[in-house]
Amino acid sequence: MSTLRTNALEGVDAKNSITIVAGAGNITTTNVQEGLTKCWVNFDGSASGAAARDSFNLSSMTDSATGNYVVTFSNSMANANFSGVAVQGNNDATNAGVNATSAVGHTASSASGIETSNLDPASNDYAQISAVYNGDLA
Repeated sequence: MSTLRTNALEGVDAKNSITIVAGAGNITTTNVQEGLTKCWVNFDGSASGAAARDSFNLSSMTDSATGNYVVTFSNSMANANFSGVAVQGNNDATNAGVNATSAVGHTASSASGIETSNLDPASNDYAQISAVYNGDLA
């Protein structure tokens, strides 16, 4: 088996675009930089201070109120037009399917808010919250 080691990979036609050959001769072009998640976090929203269990590109977490958190990125997004998705749960079947979570308040200044609630629509703290952010970095 051969090993390919490099510090940089650049497409011939466009920087960061690589042609990928996928089974049975299907060829697609993928933009490597745009296709990567820019920030993610898994945290306990019921803990004091919304302690992150694990993360990538996370500078800090702020527990701003019951069911409200602010994620601050280590490296800023290019603008406020990035995509953020958050999910929640309490590790039990009683809350399955009745939770609503949204990533809100996008700003180019590196922060995004998360609001968690059940459908009553009171805000709640949950033990399992994960968020993923995609877009261009500054």
